[in-house]
Amino acid sequence: MLKTIDPLLTPDLLWALAAMGHGDDIALVDANHPAERVARTTTFGRPIRLPGIPVERAAAAILSVLPIDDFEPQPLRRMEVVGEPAAIPPPQQAVRALLGEGQALHGIERFAFYEAAGRAFAVVQAGDPRPYGCFLFRKGVIAG
Repeated sequence: MLKTIDPLLTPDLLWALAAMGHGDDIALVDANHPAERVARTTTFGRPIRLPGIPVERAAAAILSVLPIDDFEPQPLRRMEVVGEPAAIPPPQQAVRALLGEGQALHGIERFAFYEAAGRAFAVVQAGDPRPYGCFLFRKGVIAG
């Protein structure tokens, strides 16, 4: 246990978040996502699992320490609902509620999301069974 660090941030997850560089993505996905397969092509090489944890709880923990890229026009992305790209299902509504002023979740088509997640630094799989609880967060910098 560490002071002021969310206890949900496991040693592997903390290491991945610290090791990421500016412009690297971390994928946060739901329990339905093919995380094992997709994570093989990431820098980390295997999924970081948070069993039984809702995606918004995992997102809150990650976002408590991860600076978001302010050079990138779409640093926070979500998987679009197939056939309804403008739909915002409950897990996405819950994560969107965590975001600060001026931050938005931008949609990315399902298969494009899988490809982007495979290029991420790491894949974090929450135990959330709700569909479309899949996100990409791009790391920014901490100035001075």
